[in-house]
Amino acid sequence: MKAIVCGAGIAGLTAAGRLHHHGWEVLVVDSAPGPREQGYMIDFFGPGFQAVTAIGLLPRLRAAASPVDEFRYIDARGRTTVGVGYSRFTKALDGGIVSIMRPALEQLLREALPDAVGLRYGTTIERIDDDAVHLSDGTVTTADLVVGADGIHSGVRSLVFGPEREYLRPLGMHTGAFVFPDPVMYQQVRRQFVLTESLNRQMGFYGIGEDQVAVFAVHRTPDPDLPADPRETLRRDYAGLGDLADRALAHCPPPGEVYYDVVAQIDAPRWHSGRVVLVGDAAHAVSLVAGQGASLGVAGAYVLAERLARASTVAEGLAEYERLWRPMAGGVQANARDRAADWFVPATTGKLLLRRWGFRAMRLPGLDKILVGPLFPKDHRTVADLVG
Repeated sequence: MKAIVCGAGIAGLTAAGRLHHHGWEVLVVDSAPGPREQGYMIDFFGPGFQAVTAIGLLPRLRAAASPVDEFRYIDARGRTTVGVGYSRFTKALDGGIVSIMRPALEQLLREALPDAVGLRYGTTIERIDDDAVHLSDGTVTTADLVVGADGIHSGVRSLVFGPEREYLRPLGMHTGAFVFPDPVMYQQVRRQFVLTESLNRQMGFYGIGEDQVAVFAVHRTPDPDLPADPRETLRRDYAGLGDLADRALAHCPPPGEVYYDVVAQIDAPRWHSGRVVLVGDAAHAVSLVAGQGASLGVAGAYVLAERLARASTVAEGLAEYERLWRPMAGGVQANARDRAADWFVPATTGKLLLRRWGFRAMRLPGLDKILVGPLFPKDHRTVADLVG
């Protein structure tokens, strides 16, 4: 059995590794010229953490993680308004969480691929016929399975399921991220998540080793279109948030080195058609504010491969994957729309103060688990449950 995976990101690499594990011949293609270096720090926990553990990559995950001691918000003068020891989150999730740069997680999964898995950058899928798959490098091949793991702006989804406008649901925000060297600022934020406590916009800073500082930014905007110059937009929209923000903005690299995108979800009524299936953000982007996109990408790809391995036909495996995984992804999406956006980027002083109280309450015995509970859907099931 042969599979072509379009997208060498977190979901695509996971799917490729697990399909090969179950005896598939796998080729991964990606439109980028090479591994992406842009991205932001993520808290990796939940179903993705369970999947990485089941695959046997937990030691590598912990080795690639960035140590964090404290999570704190600061005002425009740089004063801490609320801080929480990161151990509170670790304890609330029974140790099942790490902080890791998204490119580092991709590298971990890429390096875990067996040599037999083909990995072809600068190439994507141009056409999918009944009997052939046409690649942008001129290759025409056959495949028993085509996996669209090419992100929120998926080309595979557009080819098979229709144009992006039918599925993209903007949440009224834009986000950006970049990394720069600054030994002085690195010492100020090392081993911490430092975030601005501000209305309608937020910047976060963390040291990632070798005097590097990683920055992410998110702000509310009614405009779904991306700016021509993201660096100019970041410098304009985040001015006045304090010394750390001003220092970071002064270091902002050229537009081609900045990650910038709309904060959105994908609401696709179907994830599979024939031998084509969507995974990760291509199927169910949950958005930055949900905080679990990478976790769901890894776990969904894992569930897909395991259900295919247990099914008598590809069609049966794809149907089972969608039946079992859709409620999990849908629950996280709903939580992000209903509650997480206001928590992540408050629009009013009242909501900002409520968030501050929530973090302070985490210091009280027993409340840490209660406050972390809303991160998961009410019908939460483990990955082990889903793969049987």
